[in-house]
Amino acid sequence: MDHGRRSLLALPLATPALAQGNAQSSGWPARPVRIVVPFTPGGSNDALARPLAERLSARFGQSFLVENRPGAGSAVGVQAVAQAAPDGHTLLLTTSSVAAIGPVQGTGFDPTVELDAIAFLARSPMSVLTPPNSRIDSIAALVAADRAKPGTITYASSGPGSTVHIITELFNLRAGTSLVHVPYRGTAPALADLIAGRVDVMFTTIISAQGQLKGNLLRIIAYTGDERPEGTPPAPTVRDAGIPYESGIWWGVYGPRGLPPGVVSSLNQAINAVLAEPAYAAALAREGTIPQAMTQADFAAYLKREATEIREVIAAAKIRAD
Repeated sequence: MDHGRRSLLALPLATPALAQGNAQSSGWPARPVRIVVPFTPGGSNDALARPLAERLSARFGQSFLVENRPGAGSAVGVQAVAQAAPDGHTLLLTTSSVAAIGPVQGTGFDPTVELDAIAFLARSPMSVLTPPNSRIDSIAALVAADRAKPGTITYASSGPGSTVHIITELFNLRAGTSLVHVPYRGTAPALADLIAGRVDVMFTTIISAQGQLKGNLLRIIAYTGDERPEGTPPAPTVRDAGIPYESGIWWGVYGPRGLPPGVVSSLNQAINAVLAEPAYAAALAREGTIPQAMTQADFAAYLKREATEIREVIAAAKIRAD
């Protein structure tokens, strides 16, 4: 999650003809391709997946269909893809939470072993939110309040083992704070209690709180990354407060381990080309995300680094799903 270490390069993008040529030479796709989204319909995952599926359908001349398979904190859909035939007809589009499934749920699932990383899609820093009347109006004030009375400042999350839970515990580790976790069943009730002042702070995506921010019910005191999505309110970063911390959420496309190299190459080139389309980039911006092209090799290395750090945070903070 330390995006300061990443090598997210602006890469030359393959032409659609090249991507299609690679696919045709391997006889793929021979039938409709499922893109499994391991969350309920709606939200940022579908907002990325459905227009991507439409564009891949046009590029490859075969249907790409989004299938929502939620359950067990995304584990149901993720493991269904991991167990599918590695022929390129079952894909996965999910968030960085894919790296937390194994250690949080105790399943031993390792995405770097059981999935083939195909293409990076987008990333987004989290926003650090407090009620407008809170005395915690900056990261410095948050750290000072915690150190004045350790273990009394609370933070909300969308649930145990969620991305929000993990990145806030990473903040605790980097900042030397002891913010106390208060889990909720989803983002909406967590934000409601934050507005009511029942919890002190929440790290979450900018898109999930845009209505509350527009209504001045919450304020952003910082972003967790150095680059904020287009059109989002200005605010300093956590790094600006002198804390060596950068984190956020990201999205990628995967398949079962053992995909044919030609299929992986064709998909990576085609998805990178889609990311360069202004209309798709605009769709991502509306979801508060930043598109980012990456080679398959760079994405695989990135996933490995991220999974290692996520496991370290989960172990240090003793995070579990229940």
